[in-house]
Amino acid sequence: MRIKHNYYGIMKNTQLKIRLIVLNFLEFAVWGAYLTSLGRYLGNIGLGAQIKWFFAMQGIVSIFMPTIMGIIADRKIQAQKVLSLCHGLAGAFMAAAGLYCMGAGDAIQFAPLFVLYSFSVAFFMPTIALVNSVAYNALGKAGLDPVKEFPPIRVFGTIGFIISMLATNWLRFGGVSMQDSYTQMISSGILSVILCAYALTMPECPVKPRSSQKEQSMMEALGLNAFSLFKDGQFAIFFIFSMLLGASLQITNGYANTFLGSFAENPALANTFAVKNSNAILAISQASETLCILLIPYCMKKFGIKKVMLIAMFAWVFRFGFFGLGSPAMPGVLLFILSCIVYGVAFDFFNISGSLYVEQNTSTDIRSSAQGLFMLMTNGLGATIGTLAAGKVVEACNCFAEPSNWATAWYIFAGYALVVAVLFSILFKDPAKKQA
Repeated sequence: MRIKHNYYGIMKNTQLKIRLIVLNFLEFAVWGAYLTSLGRYLGNIGLGAQIKWFFAMQGIVSIFMPTIMGIIADRKIQAQKVLSLCHGLAGAFMAAAGLYCMGAGDAIQFAPLFVLYSFSVAFFMPTIALVNSVAYNALGKAGLDPVKEFPPIRVFGTIGFIISMLATNWLRFGGVSMQDSYTQMISSGILSVILCAYALTMPECPVKPRSSQKEQSMMEALGLNAFSLFKDGQFAIFFIFSMLLGASLQITNGYANTFLGSFAENPALANTFAVKNSNAILAISQASETLCILLIPYCMKKFGIKKVMLIAMFAWVFRFGFFGLGSPAMPGVLLFILSCIVYGVAFDFFNISGSLYVEQNTSTDIRSSAQGLFMLMTNGLGATIGTLAAGKVVEACNCFAEPSNWATAWYIFAGYALVVAVLFSILFKDPAKKQA
């Protein structure tokens, strides 16, 4: 009987992991359909100067939407239901943006496209933290350790992103690649609506209504307890540097594809693989991310959060530096490939380890709110400031008029990442050492 019980327990946990794998796969497939190729499409339709606003909007909405949705998930509506609602709305608005472009033809206007896109990302960005909360809750209820079990599950989110990117690169409609077409937005919207339905099948997440006690602080009444984490000096430093490092997140998403496409103006480079299939080249970044996720449990245990985040920061230095040094022709294209390889370390060692750090150091009643706060600092304030600043750097370097000036912009971004890394190494104390 005991063997039979253990067998059913193993099968039950395996089924749960498969369900969470599908959840993460769809979550990032939604994003991968357009994130790295949207800038290229915008450049093609004459909105290259507005790229920074499209990617900054992801940061702007992340300043408040993940926190608001996290509070709702903590106190009002179960997290899996909030996740479903967000994806339903995000998918509808993104599909509408694509359909607007299809109907407008050559007369696409910035304002209507930007409004539809903005509403979509406003509801999508909270889902990243919500998926983490739903997965952590499900694993915890099953008696599984999220630190050990979640990273291999999260790998399939990156696989979903890669497959979606490659589909956008290779699929053609009307003789036009999806990376150069509005169809990337329509496909993202469809995937989001599918996830809207699937999220409702996830295990129920607990909701803890605010206390009925008469004496209650304003923070408690509004469900903003997660902000009390700033009272802890090291937690405050962690969040501040999360913001500073988050400034690097959207730079290559917004400009890498556009940068690679700019080499098409040089007849000798126009037909190189990296130029014609830039989304496929950039997909190497996500392939690297897939492998690097598997290293996180070991690295967190071996090095601690400080060294893991430092590794991520120095990886960003190389990410930007290799772009500045590279070229689509051999052997320069190898530097583009190296840049994509180190991206896995730059992204995972920061985002995933940071999320796990928040999970391990916050109480259950504010956990979703705390994950939302982490998103606010990274994909919110950090990404907004970083994207707008990057746009100014690109404009100051006159990259669109003089493609050869892109190298200077990438070196500036690399220098910024280096300064952040040095300051972090001085100011942040590793929790493990602090306890010792």
